[in-house]
Amino acid sequence: MPTTRTALVLSALMMIATPAIADDPAPLLKFNGKDLDGFYTYLHNNKYEDPDGVFTVVDGEIRVSGKELGGFITRGEYENYRLIVEWRWTGETHPPRDKAARDSGILLHCVGADDAYGGHWMQSMECQLIEGGSGDFIVVSIKGGEDLRLSSRVRKGDDGQWYFTPDGSGELREFDSGRINWWGRDPAWKDVVGVRGPKDVEKPVGEWNTMEVVCDGDTITNILNGEVVNVGLNSTLTKGKITFQSEFAGVAFRRIEILPLPGK
Repeated sequence: MPTTRTALVLSALMMIATPAIADDPAPLLKFNGKDLDGFYTYLHNNKYEDPDGVFTVVDGEIRVSGKELGGFITRGEYENYRLIVEWRWTGETHPPRDKAARDSGILLHCVGADDAYGGHWMQSMECQLIEGGSGDFIVVSIKGGEDLRLSSRVRKGDDGQWYFTPDGSGELREFDSGRINWWGRDPAWKDVVGVRGPKDVEKPVGEWNTMEVVCDGDTITNILNGEVVNVGLNSTLTKGKITFQSEFAGVAFRRIEILPLPGK
């Protein structure tokens, strides 16, 4: 049986996930369909320049080629919000991951230097976008950096990895690095392009997905195509910028909205 807190969180989040277009408050930030107003870009090799056009706006979409590690980042910091992102894989992949699963991600509560992690990302809590694993959490931490910790109700799989338990039956475990898999991730998942699992909620390459991320205090909930796939608790980060990654695979975004939570 779920714990009282877990049951309340999931019940509330399913109501939040239900479309309420007429009642939605004015967004704190919204992609305007024309340019990267409200964002800036950062790349591993080229820093704040983009000579190769990794980030472009075409036909109302932000297209990320993925050719270089980095991302486009909100200029502002946000807390207590609902992030709505419509995204799709555009198909292309690039070395050294041209044969690997298409990969990107949304870095939440980003803090510190733009190049703190590996020379291209900020310290953060990641909502992973990767074939077969969209909705996973990754604690993007560095030695000697911010105190990054995220907890979740999880079970340990036969593969030695940790999986979120949506019914609250798992142990409450704290992570200061590494990954918390979404509940339905295929234990037989392999890092190969086009990989899919029998329980995948993510749509096939080229089709649009909706990822909603609700950041409510120290709780983070990932909702993929209307289904709660992961919940993180007791996050030591609760405020920061948001980064949309470039990670050797083509990805497009046609809707990005950050909405304030009611009463926050």
